[in-house]
Amino acid sequence: MSPLVATPAITGNRKPIQPPGPLVIEIEGVTKIYQMGDETIHALRGVSLKIRRNEYLAIMGPSGSGKSTMMNMLGCLDTPTAGRYEFNGKNVAMMDDDELAGIRNKEIGFVFQTFNLLPRSDSLSNVELPLIYAGLPAERRREKARSVLEHVGLGERLHHRPNELSGGQRQRVAIARALVNDPSIILADEPTGNLDSKTGEEIMALLEDLYAQGNTIIVVTHEPDIADHARRIVRLRDGLIESDSGAH
Repeated sequence: MSPLVATPAITGNRKPIQPPGPLVIEIEGVTKIYQMGDETIHALRGVSLKIRRNEYLAIMGPSGSGKSTMMNMLGCLDTPTAGRYEFNGKNVAMMDDDELAGIRNKEIGFVFQTFNLLPRSDSLSNVELPLIYAGLPAERRREKARSVLEHVGLGERLHHRPNELSGGQRQRVAIARALVNDPSIILADEPTGNLDSKTGEEIMALLEDLYAQGNTIIVVTHEPDIADHARRIVRLRDGLIESDSGAH
């Protein structure tokens, strides 16, 4: 079944734990065009979207729907061909490379399907990495990294390397790394894609806990059961928003 076909399980209407806060992301009329040889790819076709603090949002869509491009756009990893993207009231197109890098390091915590951990570094060192870029002193870095690893249930795995951890533990390290700079948003791309169903549910329960504590969660997925954890579901098809269960 296509993940865009509505089923009773995909409601996006779970009761919010707390009301949404101020506007953090506003995208208006965003278009993204890629040129691949002689072929022109219209990945996004005039998309508009508003996301507030304390929301739990899932972005769904089949392959080719534009959801990966949307994720890159939201994460300031890519810029629109046309249209406007404001992050915390500031136009992203007007930012220089340093400002964009600052947003990616301090405002957005990324969680990837493939974990993206440094294989030769232990959990503590992997989680410390964003704090090094942020310029924190070594002692403060270690303290924060240790605290957030304990927060995600890995207090006894501080000095284990990724190959000494299970898939679920690796994803918890990745989530800890995403959290360590106290970001405005957790942006998770298929966070359970490389995990078995039981471990995937544990990771989704952790994201639920983070949402309950006031974090803004955006999950990009093609899986209905993963999207069902969100309070709002945006479905993309052919570069357009097909439906939005909680449009503002």
